[in-house]
Amino acid sequence: MSLRINDTAPDFQAATTHGPIRFHDWMGDGWACLFSHPKDFTPVCTTELGYMARIEPEFTQRNCKLIGLSIDPVDTHAKWAADIEETQGYLPKYPMIGDTDLAVAKLYNMLPAEEGGTSEGRTAATNATVRSVFIIGPDKKVKLMLTYPMTTGRNFDEILRVLDSMQLTAKYKVATPVNWKQGQDVIITAAVSNDEADKLFPGFKTIKPYLRTTQQPG
Repeated sequence: MSLRINDTAPDFQAATTHGPIRFHDWMGDGWACLFSHPKDFTPVCTTELGYMARIEPEFTQRNCKLIGLSIDPVDTHAKWAADIEETQGYLPKYPMIGDTDLAVAKLYNMLPAEEGGTSEGRTAATNATVRSVFIIGPDKKVKLMLTYPMTTGRNFDEILRVLDSMQLTAKYKVATPVNWKQGQDVIITAAVSNDEADKLFPGFKTIKPYLRTTQQPG
């Protein structure tokens, strides 16, 4: 089955560099960012994992746990981590899933459900679609999905921006406009009447009846 926004994120048990986990229990009551990789010791992913290690405190401030995944065993993840620290200057401290049986990749629709075999003998090319990012909310629902080609490094600053937007819009009756960043004006949702907007967002601006803006709340 396809995975869609607002579907419940599939739960799973897996081996990780931090030991075995059950995903939903590991998440607790916060947010999670699951990002996947087609194989260990791949160049673009090496830069990504190093950057995520660098900005992990930004996710922690937002009550969002990081967890990586790669279609290789956990013991090779540990060896890869040493390369990442050497070349990128940061050692990943978040867990990395060893998805040797392809189970999590299939659960999250990154590989076909009928895909056979294990990680043994597979290449980055055969796992090319295992380059996705999922943000999952405290309600265990999928809030965001992005899939990148192997030759394009992911922009994890954008993932942080989206997380900021989703956390803001989960708390207030607003949406964020194009290229929005923290502190900029936001859009009042259509479900809010003008009378309610006067109470919630005094001094809001009406650009069009369907386009009303206000200062970022909170």
